[in-house]
Amino acid sequence: MRIVFMGTPEFAVPCLEMLLSAPQKYQVVCVVTKPDMPKGRKLQLTPPPIKDVAVGAGIPVLQPQNVKTQEFYDELVSFKPDLFITVAYGKILTESVLSIPAMGCINVHASLLPKYRGAAPLWHAVINGEKESGITTMMTDVGMDTGDILIADKCEISENMTMGELHDKLSEMGAITLQKTLEQLEAGTLTRTPQNHDEATYSPMVSRETGKIDWTRSSLEIHNLVRGTNPFPVSYSFDEEGERIKIWSTLLTDIKKPSSKEAGDVIEASAEGIYVATGDGVIKITELQGPSGKRMKAGDYVNGHKITKLT
Repeated sequence: MRIVFMGTPEFAVPCLEMLLSAPQKYQVVCVVTKPDMPKGRKLQLTPPPIKDVAVGAGIPVLQPQNVKTQEFYDELVSFKPDLFITVAYGKILTESVLSIPAMGCINVHASLLPKYRGAAPLWHAVINGEKESGITTMMTDVGMDTGDILIADKCEISENMTMGELHDKLSEMGAITLQKTLEQLEAGTLTRTPQNHDEATYSPMVSRETGKIDWTRSSLEIHNLVRGTNPFPVSYSFDEEGERIKIWSTLLTDIKKPSSKEAGDVIEASAEGIYVATGDGVIKITELQGPSGKRMKAGDYVNGHKITKLT
C-alpha cells in the first residue's frame, strides 16, 4: 500500500512511526508537512517534528506553502499513492487533491466526532470539562472534519488531567486506532458511518488570551481552564502590582468563600498553596510562575512574594 502521510506536530509522530515499523505492509512514499518555522528568541528556522522523522527514515518531504497549486497536485500524482493519511496536518485539502489516491484519504482526529471538529479539540475538551475524549478515524472530504466515521475509540478525562497529558495519551492511541483502521481496510471489513451534523461542535484555535482567568467564574470552570491550557498557552492572572502571574495547576476545594471576600481575593497563602476566592467558592493554586521567574510550587512562591489579590 503506497501511502502519502500528511502531518505536522508531535501529535502525529506515533502514527507515522507505526507505518514505518511495518514496511512489509505500508510503503510511505512521501511525507507532506508545513514549512519550517522560526522558533525561539533567535527565530531560528525549525522543522516540524514530522519532518525530522521523515528525513531520518529517508522519505521525501514536501512542504508547500499553498496546497492549491498545480505544482503540488502534480508532485503528489508522481508518487502514485494508493492512500493519503492525514494527522494534524493543519491545511485543508482541495477536492482535486483528495481525488488522487484510489482508496481516498483517512484522517486521524483527536475527538469523538462530530464533537470538537476543527483545530483545537484537545484544549476545548478539557476546558469544557468533558469526561471523555478519544480518537476518530474518518474519510476526509472537503469539509472541516465532516467525513464519514470509520472507527472511534474512547478514553477517560480525569478530574485533574491536563491538556498535555490528554495530548500524549491520544497521540499514542491515534497510532493504535489508525492501525486497526488500516487492517480493516485491507480485510474489506471497514464500515463508514455518516456523521450527524446536527450534533457537531467546533474547536477554534486557542491563543494567549484564552488562558485569562475570570475569578468570578465557578471554581470548576477555572480549574478546567487551568488544566486545559497546560502546557500551552498557560492560564494567567495579574497580582496587585499588575504583574502577570502564570497559573500552572490548581485543585478544587470544599472551602466556602467568606462573605467578606470578593472573587480574586487571596484567602490564604502558605506552604500548602494559595487559596483564592472564586465565583462560588475557593480554589487552591498549587503551581505558578512569576513574570521573570521559573515555574514553582505555590508554597515556595509565597516565601518570597506577597500576594493578596488576583485580577
